[in-house]
Amino acid sequence: SCTSSHNRSHFSSQLTLLFILYACSLNGWEYSLFYNRLKNIEENEGGLDKFSKSYKTFGVNQFVDGGIYCKEWAPGAEAVFLAGDFNGWNPFSHPYKKMEYGKWELFIPPGQDGYPPVPHGSKLKVVIRAQNGELLYRISPWARYVVRDEDKVNYDWVHWNPPQSYIHKHPSPKRLKSLRIYESHVGIASPEGKVASYKNFTYNVLPRIKDLGYNCVQLMAIMEHAYYASFGYQVTSFFAASSRYGTPDDLKEMIDVAHSMGITVLLDVVHSHASKNSEDGLNKFDGTDSCFFHSGHRGNHQLWDSRLFDYANWEVLRFLLSNLRMWIEDYRFDGFRFDGVTSMLYHHHGIGTGFSGDYNEYFGLHVDEDALCYLMLANHMIKFLHPECITIAEDVSGMPALCRPVAEGGGGFDYRLAMAIPDKWIQIIKELKDEDWNMGNIVHTLTNRRYEEKYIAYAESHDQALVGDKTLAFRLMDAEMYTNMSVLSPLTPVIDRGIQLHKMIRLITHALGGESYLNFMGNEFGHPEWLDFPRRGNNESYHYARRQFNLTEDHLLRYRFLNAFDRDMNKWEEKFGWLASPPAYVSEKHESNKVIAFERAGLIFIFNFHPYQSYVDYRVVIFKYEILLDSDAAEYGGHQRLDHSTEYFSEEYPHNYRPNSLMVSKMIFFFFHSTFS
Repeated sequence: SCTSSHNRSHFSSQLTLLFILYACSLNGWEYSLFYNRLKNIEENEGGLDKFSKSYKTFGVNQFVDGGIYCKEWAPGAEAVFLAGDFNGWNPFSHPYKKMEYGKWELFIPPGQDGYPPVPHGSKLKVVIRAQNGELLYRISPWARYVVRDEDKVNYDWVHWNPPQSYIHKHPSPKRLKSLRIYESHVGIASPEGKVASYKNFTYNVLPRIKDLGYNCVQLMAIMEHAYYASFGYQVTSFFAASSRYGTPDDLKEMIDVAHSMGITVLLDVVHSHASKNSEDGLNKFDGTDSCFFHSGHRGNHQLWDSRLFDYANWEVLRFLLSNLRMWIEDYRFDGFRFDGVTSMLYHHHGIGTGFSGDYNEYFGLHVDEDALCYLMLANHMIKFLHPECITIAEDVSGMPALCRPVAEGGGGFDYRLAMAIPDKWIQIIKELKDEDWNMGNIVHTLTNRRYEEKYIAYAESHDQALVGDKTLAFRLMDAEMYTNMSVLSPLTPVIDRGIQLHKMIRLITHALGGESYLNFMGNEFGHPEWLDFPRRGNNESYHYARRQFNLTEDHLLRYRFLNAFDRDMNKWEEKFGWLASPPAYVSEKHESNKVIAFERAGLIFIFNFHPYQSYVDYRVVIFKYEILLDSDAAEYGGHQRLDHSTEYFSEEYPHNYRPNSLMVSKMIFFFFHSTFS
């Protein structure tokens, strides 16, 4: 800690170089596999650009003259046909022609006056004659729109080709230096007990996100999923935007309006597994156990009860890469949060496995090299064709170099989720008394990340909001949230403690935990209760499948204090940019005083986690300061014990390896300072 900032930077650079060289030597075989696959695509498919545009030729696509071209990959099929409203559901009148490598194609000429033979809005099915002679009615894996009637169990494929598709009016925002992500689910984004719509999100939720100071929205459960309660993680139609919220054009408008507000939009993409549904999913599409997936045990995830992709298969690579390309170019998504990356990276899928950081855990035969190669190809393609796009890895293992460029032998992701942080907060709140909180352990968890690999910090996400778990607010205040959140009722010790810690936990995570920040919708104001989708176990109730944004608009409820603090926290970050600044310098983590202090982006952050001790004349490292954000302020539900009009000046008194310091006149919970040299 006595090392100068220049020497620390030089030393860190040397460590980073050594790490990259080491990682590259370990990842050499992975890069070689990536390079050879990319070269094969270039030589056999006319390049990655053409290969990843296959969504324009596979499935059912209309030519300019009105003719329809259909193409499928069904290597296990004996014959393939197209049936639907357009031919009276005759299963044999429109046979596909067999091509090489298990592909099938069909051309249907235009009708009179160029009228398309398959009208917009009509229902279709691919009819597969399996090897045993059985006829299977399937939805095309490339289907763009599927719907389910209320009286049916399965989804129907609807041909989506409107006379005039939505035209985007606004350009995508420029690539952000730091992300303040609002993790969202369209269907629950309403106080009403129903499935909310894209339109509702566009006109009621996006303005709220903008006002809160978030510059990025991460959308869950967009890829079509038959089971609503799966939270969108059991995908059945990979190219279809979920119809339960509206039409594809409604989603395009929603993204366009977000762009008009300067909000970046990310898709929570699920390429780690797929639903086992066969009637309206990918499973057994051609009548075999394999096709898009590994056959047998390797093709099934024992915990998720889902199918696992065969990432070494040429046509699976075409399908998945084209899927990413379609979401970017048709809908204008600005990037992706890749779900379940840990499951992809290892043959054991992370099941029953702990990760200590030992390099033997990351390199060896237990690594799924084909899956890692796919992720490298995906990131290479995205950055090559759309360099402004952002990719995030949901990886709990800490795979080295996952967030380094592919050219360095890395995985190519821009960010990874700091998944240890929410686990740490839960463990502390659940297991420790306030006086037993360990300041060093908190700081270690918030700063324990590889240099020059960017992390997204978060105190809680959708995982903690789900039924069976508890949000931070509910863990802190529990049943008293039902009775004592009104300003007309006494401020009980439980509510007082809960409100103050909720703010402190979020700010220290925001400021110290990473290079970007994430919050799940509603958690910013301490949304009460849990999240539970309608299902048999709750009598198909929507009561817990909603977000009660109205609670922040009631001035008699204390939720507005948390909401205001979250908004101002984001707006100060927008002004000073600590997320895009170098890692913080932690000047103090005092165990008995329960004080943490650190510097970042020219600011001083001071947190007093002591449950009952306030401090007068507490010395901290600082030059000059004024209070910018104070959790004890009245507008945030605090006790107003600090004078914001006072400026404080330091003296030449060395403290914690800094030449200047001063005595803070009163320190109660925490405050946030601006420094000037």
